[in-house]
Amino acid sequence: GLKRKQPRDPCSSSDGTEDSDFSADLEHAEVSETAQRRSSTRLTRLSLRLSQSSQDNCSSAQTSVFSSGRRVTRSQQGATNPTGKKYPLRQSRSSGSDTEANGESSTDLKQGADRDETPPRTPTGNAPSSESDIEVSSPSNDLDERLAKELSLKEAAAHELSHRPKRRRFHESYNFNMKCPTPGCNSLGHLTGRHERHFSISGCPLYHNLSADECKGKASTRDKQAEERTLSHRQDENRHSTRNQAPTERQLRYKEKVTELRRKRNCGLNKEQKEKYMDHRQSHGTNREPLLENITSDYDLELFRKAQARASEDLEKLRLAGQASESSNMIKTIVFGRFELDTWYHSPYPEEYARLGRLYMCEFCLKYMKSQTILRRHMAKCVWKHPPGDEIYRKGNISVFEVDGKKNKIYCQNLCLLAKLFLDHKTLYYDVEPFLFYVMTEADNTGCHLVGYFSKEKNSFLNYNVSCILTMPQYMRQGYGKMLIDFSYLLSKVEEKVGSPERPLSDLGLISYRSYWKEVLLRYLNNFQGKEISIKEISQETAVNPVDIVSTLQSLQMLKYWKGKHLVLKRQDLIDDWKAKETKRGNSKTIDPTALKWTPPKGT
Repeated sequence: GLKRKQPRDPCSSSDGTEDSDFSADLEHAEVSETAQRRSSTRLTRLSLRLSQSSQDNCSSAQTSVFSSGRRVTRSQQGATNPTGKKYPLRQSRSSGSDTEANGESSTDLKQGADRDETPPRTPTGNAPSSESDIEVSSPSNDLDERLAKELSLKEAAAHELSHRPKRRRFHESYNFNMKCPTPGCNSLGHLTGRHERHFSISGCPLYHNLSADECKGKASTRDKQAEERTLSHRQDENRHSTRNQAPTERQLRYKEKVTELRRKRNCGLNKEQKEKYMDHRQSHGTNREPLLENITSDYDLELFRKAQARASEDLEKLRLAGQASESSNMIKTIVFGRFELDTWYHSPYPEEYARLGRLYMCEFCLKYMKSQTILRRHMAKCVWKHPPGDEIYRKGNISVFEVDGKKNKIYCQNLCLLAKLFLDHKTLYYDVEPFLFYVMTEADNTGCHLVGYFSKEKNSFLNYNVSCILTMPQYMRQGYGKMLIDFSYLLSKVEEKVGSPERPLSDLGLISYRSYWKEVLLRYLNNFQGKEISIKEISQETAVNPVDIVSTLQSLQMLKYWKGKHLVLKRQDLIDDWKAKETKRGNSKTIDPTALKWTPPKGT
């Protein structure tokens, strides 16, 4: 740092010997082990001599002492102090060698400042303030020489360190525990050439068969081309603008150049190139991008690389802004028909879709897309207006379709991925062939809109009639969940089986099933006229598992044990409450068994 210039005292020596005594170089000081052990004593003697010398010369001198590259200072403030003030000097903790000082010659180790260009630090780690004790007085003729010497040493040090890579402060959102999913990648570099690290395939140079240095070189080339293009556009703006304006000579030359580049492209791959491509695919599989050389012209390939880099840069900005969570790949919202739904849980969509944060879905074929534009184009040509499979139930605008997971595998996989966004315990995503899916829809003039669905195994060893059940969030709390549950038990009745949902149930699923079982039991008890009731008879008539019946009776406090027998209490108050709710609710959200046109599949 710069040393503050002090007014020269007339009582001080004119030849500057007092100041020059502190200008010896640390590198030429020979320090022995004995000097190291006695460094504390010698520094104390030095402080006493400095004190005595300053008192005799009536000068206000400041001492700047460096020990092994670390500055140790104390300033003398009491020129008027009659007694000599002692200057305890702090020892350096970073080196094992100290400077040996003589009586009349001491060291102002400016080389320590050359080694460390940062301001000296106090014991608390802070830079000294303006009131600190780092003030060195020097003659005016030495100040310019010292400043020039310091400047030259700084330039030399900067030149020596110019070849070293600069230390870069990473963005606060960089989590160094995150890793790139590409096998063998160390997460260094970025496809755009503008970032030091990456955490996704979109920014991985290794995945794109490039190195970090190659990405940086391509980035500089793209920047130069952008500057040239901007300059040419500015020149074109000077022309008179008309609606039907002829292309400029530069544009015509560029068009001819592109045409020539595309004409020179090799139409096919030779044998060696084909073997190289096959070896690359066999060794890396889907963990690397396929080799793209000679597939198209160099011009088109470069355009594709630019588009990749631009998309990767946009994704990096979204991630840093917090709009996309690459650490968890959590899809936050989906656009589904005329609704925009907030998701609840993570779903294992492919990474290139999951990292976007928002998906656009066709509500009929359930295909997921990346942007509104792609969705709009898809909807213009999508011919689906209802789920695939057979329509086995219709009453009013409510329909149910039976979809075989083996015949319509893609649709069922997309349905499972969609359901996982709103279910916590679901584990079925891709193995959909052993299952049947029953999809409930609500029809209008635009098509059959997905309301909910449930799936069941084709051959269930434990007689589970539901494996997974979901009501879409926009149709919740409207009675559709109970309709789906009632429809699953209706199928069990037709099959002449007793059914039960597969465990574990989600929180909302357990609430829905408990409510449905309660209504079934209260309806049965309301219509029952006998004196003795059997759990088995209730199960056979309602197709509800006896275990579920007993648990529901216990929760309603209608099952008692008295004199060695289990008694079912008919609580009229609960039955009256149920009647009042049924009257208020109406029959709009109920399943009509007569509207079912279905026969059990073979093998079930």
